[in-house]
Amino acid sequence: MADVLLATQGLVKRFGGLVATDDLTLEVRAGEIHALIGPNGAGKSTAVAQLSGQLAPTAGRVLFEGRDITRLNMPRRAQLGIARSFQITSVLKDFTTLDNVALSVQAHQGHSFRFWRNARQDPSLRDPARSVLEALGLGHRGDVVSSALSHGEQRQLEIAMALAGDPRVLLLDEPMAGMGPEESGRMVEFLKRLKGSRAILLVEHDMDAVFALADRITVLVYGRAIATGTPEEIRADEAVREAYLGTDNMVA
Repeated sequence: MADVLLATQGLVKRFGGLVATDDLTLEVRAGEIHALIGPNGAGKSTAVAQLSGQLAPTAGRVLFEGRDITRLNMPRRAQLGIARSFQITSVLKDFTTLDNVALSVQAHQGHSFRFWRNARQDPSLRDPARSVLEALGLGHRGDVVSSALSHGEQRQLEIAMALAGDPRVLLLDEPMAGMGPEESGRMVEFLKRLKGSRAILLVEHDMDAVFALADRITVLVYGRAIATGTPEEIRADEAVREAYLGTDNMVA
């Protein structure tokens, strides 16, 4: 399809005798939120690591706009417009919210090691950073040291840092991990503001959030996709129900 930005074809990842990704074919379309769900150990984070370039697959291909990028590393993929967040928050705790995003803008501009370009003074870094924070509802927290932010705000900040390079595809690995219901609700509203502006692949255990956000959902079990469809199709899929029967009934 012409609107497919990021895709895998027959992706396989083995760690010795363990098959973590098993013949995975996946498509992420322009402007959609595509959720990747499954029980612990299903291979979701391993799949995201291969899409981002953090891990090389054992077999299969990763495509971006139809171009084979399987052998490109993370920096090269970031240059193409693929950004990711991680399960564990990775902001600079001693810097302000605005500093963090300004430094990310600097890194995406390709001169992060030119220290004389002061990220705390350079308007070419500060202004885009402020714009990202304002767009995502964090503008009022720009001067707050990141260590003083709530856990949910730190997760939002990490996404803002990923957005600093204006990526076309955003890979989010459990953005609501460790959040209570109130913070999760705020994160859902935060992600809704991004919907349609770029493609998002969302790995998440919070099923209420998944069904509130996703346009399409792929279900992984033991590294293999057992179903892909709209939230309504996934809710009604007997194979999905059987896969979760007797666990936490994730799609009930």
